[in-house]
Amino acid sequence: MGSGTLVMSKDIPNIGIYVIGDEILSGKRQDAHLSKAIEILKKRGLQLGWAEYLGDDPARLVGSFKRSLATNDIVFSFGGIGATPDDFTRQSAAAALNVTIERHVAAVAEIEAQFGEAAYPKRVLMADFPKGSDLIPNPVNRVAGFSIKQHYFMPGFPQMAHPMMEWVLDTHYQHLFNQTIISESSILVMDAGESSLLDLMNEVTDKYPTLKLFSLPHLDARRTIELGMKGDLKLVAQALLEIKTRINKLGYSWTELPK
Repeated sequence: MGSGTLVMSKDIPNIGIYVIGDEILSGKRQDAHLSKAIEILKKRGLQLGWAEYLGDDPARLVGSFKRSLATNDIVFSFGGIGATPDDFTRQSAAAALNVTIERHVAAVAEIEAQFGEAAYPKRVLMADFPKGSDLIPNPVNRVAGFSIKQHYFMPGFPQMAHPMMEWVLDTHYQHLFNQTIISESSILVMDAGESSLLDLMNEVTDKYPTLKLFSLPHLDARRTIELGMKGDLKLVAQALLEIKTRINKLGYSWTELPK
């Protein structure tokens, strides 16, 4: 992992994603959203705070949406916004908000522009959103996603959803891009178990409460631990210097990881 920098601010809301669909949980399809969402955010100096996988279960969807809607989080939801009987995302979002589903005039216009008379009677059902929703334009087939209260609901198809996520960020959140420098830096400690470094880790964590410590053991031919800190650039450098000094005193060898 080595060292890296990411630009963040303490004032930026948490950013989370939902990946929705029984096909993901059953293994029929592999998730393509988590890694891409991380990549999209990183390019803009942002980072993912949480991710949750959900099946097509209305009760569970409603519960999850209620929890995140009660926060200031920016949330991207992938999947389940179609009009087939196994799609529950639109209805569950409406239930979580305690609003009705209504036909969105601008979404209808997009579908009509793409499909003409073939928009009726079925395709137009995908223009039914929770009351108060705004549109997320779909660059592939003009069947829009919808947004409400910093929650952005998009199709499960990656070729549609990922450009839509980028559009949301670039349209609504440019003011959050590239704020303050967040650094991640680590070393590789040789022949040490996590238990032998636990006191060190606890003391460093207590001393630098705004940083995140990570410890990644490697069970290969030689036992090693990647030990590092993540957070404010200057504090990370200071904390890692203390870690190196303490590791030397404990008698373990270590090596710098490539940046």
